[in-house]
This record gives sequence, structure tokens and C-alpha cells, in this order.
Amino acid sequence: MNLKSVYENKKVFLTGHTGFKGAWLLQWLHLLGAQVKGYALAPQHSDDLYNLIEGDKLCESVIHDLRDAAKLEAEVLAFQPDFIFHLAAQPLVRLSYEIPAETFTVNAIGTANVLDAVRKLAKPCVVVLITTDKVYENKEWVFPYRETDRLGGYDPYSASKACAEIIIRSYTQSFFNPAAFEQHQKSIASARAGNVIGGGDWAKDRIIPDIVRALDAGCAVVVRNPQAVRPWQHVLEPVGGYLLLGAKMAATPAEQDGAWNFGPYAEDNRTVGDLVQTALNIWGSGSYESPQLANQPHEAGLLKLDISKATNLLGWLPKYKAAEAISLTINWYKEFFTKRENIADYTIGTIRNYAKL
Repeated sequence: MNLKSVYENKKVFLTGHTGFKGAWLLQWLHLLGAQVKGYALAPQHSDDLYNLIEGDKLCESVIHDLRDAAKLEAEVLAFQPDFIFHLAAQPLVRLSYEIPAETFTVNAIGTANVLDAVRKLAKPCVVVLITTDKVYENKEWVFPYRETDRLGGYDPYSASKACAEIIIRSYTQSFFNPAAFEQHQKSIASARAGNVIGGGDWAKDRIIPDIVRALDAGCAVVVRNPQAVRPWQHVLEPVGGYLLLGAKMAATPAEQDGAWNFGPYAEDNRTVGDLVQTALNIWGSGSYESPQLANQPHEAGLLKLDISKATNLLGWLPKYKAAEAISLTINWYKEFFTKRENIADYTIGTIRNYAKL
């Protein structure tokens, strides 16, 4: 599908535009010719991707808290969007143990605030709400999770995103039922992806930022759980999935509701240790260690996604194997540390190569 023909000159309201995935999506939307209004907290790091790509020049940026329902509603209604992509969140598992109540209010009530604003919008709109692969009740088994599997969540982050999914389903059934599309003219879907890697991520307690910070400092990488298996994917894979999903929803708005998994092929899941060693090989130096750490919060050991719904119904397919995703990610950071002034063009080139723009 030609995404430019779908998004060019369209109004796109993007929450979380200053974040890691949000900035990649913002840059891609700008290349597609969309008119973007972002709503998020300010970037937390001077080297955040949003700052590096000069995001303020790519969109109308509203720096505000998602939990302020009145402000969010006012900004949505003033903009009159054709599309909404909701990425704003408290996205970190380990941080959610420190601020559990805030994690629930941002991720669950924040999602309700977005949907409540959509409820007041008197025009057609496509709404894609991003949750996570961690919404499933993880039984630590080898079978990949399907969109119809039971929701759960051990840690506050995972549980808050499962709550968001329940909220999304409730709003869809109560206010945006596909059977009544002609009355409300809203198409609502959620997208589940996780363990996304790519350039421009500096978050605390995430594996790629931990790796590059250690390598830049000449230290060994500390790995908490090297045997944990994750569906690693380059950031452009799910972001491209969100854009394709939104485009399909615009074309057949009463047919694409529900949840959608975006992840790598099942056979391409890798352990944390494999990812770290591959990253070190690409960097060309470094080592890692896995000390026994006491009193650590629970983190899942095994998680796989079934992506057959997206592949069969959307025609979406992963383009990169895990090795390519890791290579693209580490090479972005090598470019950043050696030619920082070129990193915006490097990022644009990465998107153009992926999307054939």
C-alpha cells in the first residue's frame, strides 16, 4: 500500500511524539507529507531522538500531561484530526515498580482520556492505540500469544497496559461499535508490540541504551537476565505496522477493529545474551557480565507473539531478521558518537531505506 497517498496532507494527532518510538513515527509522517500535532511531556534527554531530528520543526508540539483530560480534549477538538496515534505512556517495567499508581493513571486513564476526546469529535477519525506485547497473562510457555489470549500482567506496567486494552474494548463496544460505524464514523484498534530496539533510545534499564552507555564509557555491560527470550524487532517494524494498520482502517473502517500483534517471526526470537553478544561484535569491542543481583523485581523469562493476524489480514511482514535489527541499531549509535551532526540525515536515510521512500 502507498502510505504517502493515505497520509499526505492529512491531520495526524500523535501522543508521545517526543518519545523514542514517537519521534521515529513523527519523522516518518513528516516524510509522508502529513500535518502532525504532537501531545507529550518534554524530552528528558538532550540527545533524545526528538531533539536530534529537530522535532519542533516537524509538528505543532503541545508539551502537556496526558492526565489533563480537559487540555487533551481541547487540543484534539481544535485540531480536528483525521488520524490519532496514541503512543504516550510510562513505558518502563522496572520504573513501574517505583511509581505504580502513576503508571496506572498514565497508561490506563490516559488512554481513556484519549478515547473520551474522540467521543466528542464530530468527524470521521481513525484511532490506533499502542499498548504492548506484555498485556498477555504470561504463562512462560513456548507458544506465541494470539490477540484472543487472556490479558494479565504481573508487574504494574504490564497490568496497566492490560487495563488500557480493556478500556479500549469497552469504549469500542459502547461508543464506537463497528456495526454502528455510519453513526459515529470512528475506527478504533489497538496495536501490541514490544522489545523494540533502534537508535535514539536513552531510557534507563533498557538493554540497548545500557549497552551503548557501557561501551561508550569503556565498561562491561551488566546483563540482568541473559537467558530471557524476547521478540526483538527494529523500531521501524512496529511503526510501519501502525501506519499500515491506520491506512487499512481508513480504507475499510468497519473491518479493522480489535487488537493486532506486531513482532518478528517466531523462529527469530533471541535471548538477551545473544542480543548483547551480537551488539558487541558489531561495535567491535567490549564484554558483558551477569552478576547475581539480590531482591530484583520480577521480569518475564519467555515471551513470544503470534503475528499471523497482521500478516494474513493486513499483509504486514517483518523485513529485518534480529541480526539486521541489532546491526541497524548499533550502527546508529556508532554514527551518533562519531558524526553527531549527521544523525538526523542518517535517521531519515534509515526510514527511506526501510519504506522505499
